[in-house]
Order: sequence, then structure tokens, then C-alpha cells
Amino acid sequence: MTGGTAAAGGLALAGYQAAFADTGTTTADTGTTTADTGTTTAGTGRTTTDTATTATSTASESSGACMTLMSSVTEGPYYLDGALVRKDITEGKSGVPLTLRLTVVDATDGCTPVPGAAVEIWHCDAWGYYSGYTTANPGGSAPAESEDGSTADDNTYLRGYQIANANGVVKFETIFPGWYTPRTCHIHLKVHTGGQKEDGTYEGGKVNYTGQLFFDDGIAEEIFTLEPYSRHSGSYTTLDNDMVYDGGGASSGLLTLKPVKKADPSKGYKGFLTLGIDPDAENTGAGSGSGGEGGGEGGTPPSGAPTGTPPSDAPSASASASS
Repeated sequence: MTGGTAAAGGLALAGYQAAFADTGTTTADTGTTTADTGTTTAGTGRTTTDTATTATSTASESSGACMTLMSSVTEGPYYLDGALVRKDITEGKSGVPLTLRLTVVDATDGCTPVPGAAVEIWHCDAWGYYSGYTTANPGGSAPAESEDGSTADDNTYLRGYQIANANGVVKFETIFPGWYTPRTCHIHLKVHTGGQKEDGTYEGGKVNYTGQLFFDDGIAEEIFTLEPYSRHSGSYTTLDNDMVYDGGGASSGLLTLKPVKKADPSKGYKGFLTLGIDPDAENTGAGSGSGGEGGGEGGTPPSGAPTGTPPSDAPSASASASS
């Protein structure tokens, strides 16, 4: 880790209250990702993986039906402005490789692609630490973030943007995220339109969708037995006990996962999802958005909201970034 220890902070009190409002558990049917057919449905929380398509995208291709507009949820307590436009966001952080292929479509216009949409993601490392908030306790028993031995910048690792191509597709190279109490394994994301790449980051426009990506329980729990994940012990929250995932399958952010090598999870996974947005809507995830989309719950860290002095500046857009 480089770049110093970023203190846990950076959100105004009102932002914390919005992110942490109503931390009660939402019970849901856990999403199922079906492996050999490549479909994602709601119901059992089990994933199989031979083809790389979701149930909603399959419906679009086979019957002309369009997926349901996805509902925004909270951005959570660990968001930072100024993430870099880059495909590989790992910065040397160790973990099981994860390639994400996300497709942005206009759910209000027959699921046509949204070229030029900027997809922003951020997530914790294998031990549950977010860049910019490396002193926030992830819960359970975990080594300090500084013990991971990587050269990652404490302000920027596992954060980034990609710009959708003509087919609305973006790809990221990252690692399978760890977990923190009381949340299940997840990745945060925002979809922006109307802005542009500037000084290594994305500026302007508006946020159309704020959501989270989720993982099959069986796959996640198997990965958490591997190094370095196994060094973080404690009570893991499954999908059906998570306060944000509502059991809606792909429409709620459940990824279709395909192993790079069958029977060897350490080789990594590929994750696929189609994101159905309304390009005219705006929702930052910091509270109730326009168009009737709610903020949702963010998941309070085990010691409460992150504390300490906010980072002195946003992540540096001048840091090296890959396209």
C-alpha cells in the first residue's frame, strides 16, 4: 500500500444519515444464477456457469422483450469522487481475478444500447477494506489493510470508470471482492451519461443509476476459503439476509458468473449483467432520487459510520491509468 493511510471519512453527517437510514434486514428470495443455461432468475441463490448471458438479456434476444428498469439503491458510505478511467482497477491488490462485462441499455426504449455511458465501480479488497477508508473496521477478525504487501494507492485502488462502446458494453479487470459486516459480498456502481473523459477521470453529465452487483452465495463462500480471503474470519451475511439485495435476480444486480477454469475457483471468474436504465432519470444514490427511485440502505459498518478526518483530496486523476 502506498499514498499514506487515508482516514475514514469524507461524507457529511447528512450523507451518513441517508446511507445508514433504517438498517433493518430485508428478507428476500435469494437470486439464482443458472449455470448451464446462462440465465439469471430469482429464487435459490445458486449459480452455474456455462454461457455468459443473463435471463433478462436472453429474453431480449429471444422474444424481443425488454428487461425491467432497474431501481437505484444507496451509494453507501464509501463513495469517492475522481475515480480514474481505466479497465484494470486492481493496482496489485491480491485476490481471485474477476472480469466484469456489463452492458448498458435504455430500458425505456426497447433495450437499445447506450453508447458513451460511463460505468463507475468501486468495491472493497479481499479483507473488506475500501480505498480512501482503510482504517474503517470491516468486522470480524482481519489483518490491517497495511499488511497486504501490495503497492496499491490507498486512495484509488479498486475504483474506476469505463466508457461504453457502440454496443453499450464496458469491461473491467478486478478481483472478487471480500466482505464487511453486516453486508453480503457486493460491488457498487453508478451509470453516468452526458459527461466526458477529462484529466484521466469522468466529468459532467448526470448519474442515471446507482446500484450494486451481487454474487451467488455458494461461489462467494468457496472463494472466501482461499488466500487471502481466509485471513478475514467472522459471520458472513448471505444474500437472503442482506439489507440491500431484494431477491430480484438480475434486475436487482445478481451477476451471472462463469469460471475461468472449472473446479478451480482460484483461477477466477467472469461476471456478466445487463443494466437497464432510464437515460432521462437522475439518481446519485445519496438519498431519494428523482423519478420515484429511493435511496435504500447502505449497510452500517460494524463500528458505525466511518469516522476520522476526511481524505485531504480526491483520488489523483494524474495517476497512471489503463484504457
